[in-house]
Amino acid sequence: MLLLNRKDIQSVFTMKESIEAVKKAFMLYSQGKSEVPLRTNIQASKHNGTLLFMPAYVEDIDCASLKIVNIFPDNVKSGLPTAPAQVLLIDAKTGLVSAVLDGTYVTQLRTGAASGAAFDALARKDAKVGALIGTGGQAATQLEAMLCARNLETVRIFDLDPERLNAFVERMRQELGSYGAELIAAASSDEAVEGADILVTITPSLKPVFNADKVKPGCTVSCVGAYQPHMQEMDPKILPRASKIYFDSQSAVLAESGDIIIPLNDGTISESAFTGELGDVLLGNMVGRENDEEIIVFETVGIGTQDLMAAKAIYDKAVAAKVGTMWE
Repeated sequence: MLLLNRKDIQSVFTMKESIEAVKKAFMLYSQGKSEVPLRTNIQASKHNGTLLFMPAYVEDIDCASLKIVNIFPDNVKSGLPTAPAQVLLIDAKTGLVSAVLDGTYVTQLRTGAASGAAFDALARKDAKVGALIGTGGQAATQLEAMLCARNLETVRIFDLDPERLNAFVERMRQELGSYGAELIAAASSDEAVEGADILVTITPSLKPVFNADKVKPGCTVSCVGAYQPHMQEMDPKILPRASKIYFDSQSAVLAESGDIIIPLNDGTISESAFTGELGDVLLGNMVGRENDEEIIVFETVGIGTQDLMAAKAIYDKAVAAKVGTMWE
């Protein structure tokens, strides 16, 4: 069994490769070629935490996986990861565990790559301005994914905590400087969003974190943080303005994301407004962006196939490069 920590993964795997792995995951899912039960969700209410168990299986590649990911937003106050996790990669021919990967980093990669895949498929080709709301543990890979998907000139970033915001922006200027985009700490959500071609929200908020009236025509919006029915970071007013609304998994989103469940329940939208799954766009079975004025919304809660395909791609590269620690 191969043990792969964050540094091991970083040494062999890029965001571009992660986006490609996640695209394959979405296509396999939409083709019905992966088995992905809805995640098991156990509330650790005493500590404002959530315990999540996410299995997946793809027969075509004889692989399965199990991700154990625990969402504890208050960890940020102690400098701990807000989503500590492990991914077990399983050889489905024998049932043996092939590898244990740093699931926190795999989650960050594949969650960022979900937005990256959406932007690659749906964003305006000439997108130049990005906006990012949230600077927690998942934010860095969301930022890198948008930079990877489009040649952005500027990204405006906002967080309710000014100290954390400024520290994040400074760190990202150093880590992602090679992309050449100017990274700006915005004074408000409105300042970040206004004029943006690409918008990502990645927060644990229970109420909308942006004003839909500030979203310009042609913007592609990826909302990532609302993974439970009571969470809502998307301004629901964006949904009636959107020409198209896509999901990673429609069934998972309708079971888990308050961004969609809440406006469905209050009548802001109906299911007839939904376009479908990103995997079908990638497969060519469904139309994507049709003009530069469309507002397009992508809602993602994450599916186990993403973890499986990312972990398998990382494992293959690590084995070829002889990276990692063998546990005999």
